[in-house]
Amino acid sequence: MNLEAFSAYWGAFAPWQAAAVIFSGICIGVSKTGVNGASAIMVPILALIFGAKESTGVVLPLLCFADLVAVIYYRRAAEWKYIARLLPWALAGFGLALLVDRMVPARGFKVLIGVCIFAGLAVMFWNDRRAKDAAVPSAWWFSAAFGIMGGFSTMIGNAAGPVMSVFLLSVRLKKTSFVGTAAWFFMIVNYLKIPLQHFVWHNITIKGLLFDLTLIPVILIGTALGVLIVKNVSESRYRAIVYIMTIVSAALLFL
Repeated sequence: MNLEAFSAYWGAFAPWQAAAVIFSGICIGVSKTGVNGASAIMVPILALIFGAKESTGVVLPLLCFADLVAVIYYRRAAEWKYIARLLPWALAGFGLALLVDRMVPARGFKVLIGVCIFAGLAVMFWNDRRAKDAAVPSAWWFSAAFGIMGGFSTMIGNAAGPVMSVFLLSVRLKKTSFVGTAAWFFMIVNYLKIPLQHFVWHNITIKGLLFDLTLIPVILIGTALGVLIVKNVSESRYRAIVYIMTIVSAALLFL
């Protein structure tokens, strides 16, 4: 193993950057097995440290590892009908992101991620103000809109957590089904992104992969915390935590 490449990032970090990266790794783990929106907190942090577009290549392998852990733990909890509704439109969102990549400068990616998160927040609040006996959103255009927005935001910045949280809260899944459905959806989507990130955007590198290896213990700590949250938090409090995580992530992005 090339030890120089292994420590290439850590050696260049200021103390606050190293702490922020460790915190971000914990957030990734928590988001996959506990509170889906938690991963969005790390998006602006890592975009600041690595660059908005470049950070996606560093983070994607970490997400893929955490996805695998989450799917192993919640393998029987997914609601596959919702995954089937979202996936084709998420692929369309991939195409939209690749198109926008040719039209928008690097700085614009941060703004686009922010727009996606705030759009998710707006719909989330709207949905929560509806009557409790309101019909579950089942129209094709609802799944299409969130699928495209989820595919687009995950491709440009691994920022689909809040978007998917809105959809899954809108269909009123219980917390375990919520986490299990999100785990399977994101594992499929994130593994499909690997060839696009590598061959089209060229931002998955050996140096980045070696750096990611150092964060595996941190990711595992986060996944353990996520499991504890789901086990010990009530349904209503779980929903409130998702809201708070999404709001904080959006606020950090625009600081």
